[in-house]
Amino acid sequence: MGRFASTASTYEHLRPPYPREFFRTVAHKLGLTRESSLIDLGTGPGLLALGFGPYVGRVVGVDPEPAMLEAARLAASRAGRHVTLIEGKAETLSPEIGAFDIVTIGRALHWMDRDATLARLDELVACDGAIVICASFSVTDGRNPWLDGYNEIRRRWSPEKLWEEAGKGSRTHRDLPAFFRGSAFAPTGLVAVETSHAVSTQDLTERVLTYSSSSPEALGDNVEAALRDIGGHLVPFSRDGMITETIVSTAEIVKR
Repeated sequence: MGRFASTASTYEHLRPPYPREFFRTVAHKLGLTRESSLIDLGTGPGLLALGFGPYVGRVVGVDPEPAMLEAARLAASRAGRHVTLIEGKAETLSPEIGAFDIVTIGRALHWMDRDATLARLDELVACDGAIVICASFSVTDGRNPWLDGYNEIRRRWSPEKLWEEAGKGSRTHRDLPAFFRGSAFAPTGLVAVETSHAVSTQDLTERVLTYSSSSPEALGDNVEAALRDIGGHLVPFSRDGMITETIVSTAEIVKR
């Protein structure tokens, strides 16, 4: 069972969402049309594949975790959209899959072997295509006053090794020039869309279980205790069981 198997049923609904405005803005920036093709690497429950789906023709999602692919399959069925889903890793995709106008990657780059991924991207990205590295997260400038304490509790309950891995992932995402250094690709632009939404304290509490460092598999017998700790922290910041969360959704555009 993979690292994210125990998060598949909740990931789609509890992680900070990508708003429709984000997909519309990025699609306009890239000039996507129904003639465009897109492959989403590390697709998880298909958030990016389905979000960009209305703006392109062919959509493929790739993930090594069967439970995540099943979640993506169900989400695509609910949305009435066709997505070709492939179980596997980006690094080992068959050359027969061809090239794509857009290659999207969410917060999955740090799970990929750098050298093998760069070599594969050179074949996956069409001549005039782009790689789009996406993320959606709570802003850290103080407008989410509950966030620092929330993350501190997550850190306290997470196994140290997994928390260190999570930190490595954040650093990889922030330092894309270093990841692509020496390759044919380089970051060329950033799209950022800021939104706010109301989230229940229960959903925000359970979001902790969608991260690899604090997934049910990682927490083991401590799941209930960790949730009580997080929930107790959030209560003073809530009103009628709800918290307003400010989110920024970003797309780093990488081209040859």
